[in-house]
Amino acid sequence: MFKNSPIPIWVNIFLLILILFMSIQVYWFYFNHQSLIDAGITIEGVPNLNIIYTTAGRLVAMIAASVFVLITQNPHQYLVILFMSIFREGQETIIDPLFPYANAAPPMADFVIHLVIVALEIWAFIIVYRMTKKES
Repeated sequence: MFKNSPIPIWVNIFLLILILFMSIQVYWFYFNHQSLIDAGITIEGVPNLNIIYTTAGRLVAMIAASVFVLITQNPHQYLVILFMSIFREGQETIIDPLFPYANAAPPMADFVIHLVIVALEIWAFIIVYRMTKKES
């Protein structure tokens, strides 16, 4: 599938890793509420469950779009997914250290991890963007 793709293999592998992380979160939100409780998230009550399931649904949509782009290997579609990922992960870069989970990495470590992920997403975006400009 990736053999004749114009997308660099590292970008495809990186997207697969992002899909894996999102899939783990979806599993927690839909099926493993104990992991949410262990992280300090309150799941009791309809409003809390609404937020949890809405978040899971949005992640499922992001996963579906990412898998579609991974299959099609269309650079223009890749730009959209990377753009959305940069903003999603960029927000988490600020939110996670400010409001850490009970069992999360220390806030500074979490911040650095997110910075690395966002930097890789931006780098991938720039590479794919340059590819689309060469095609035009």
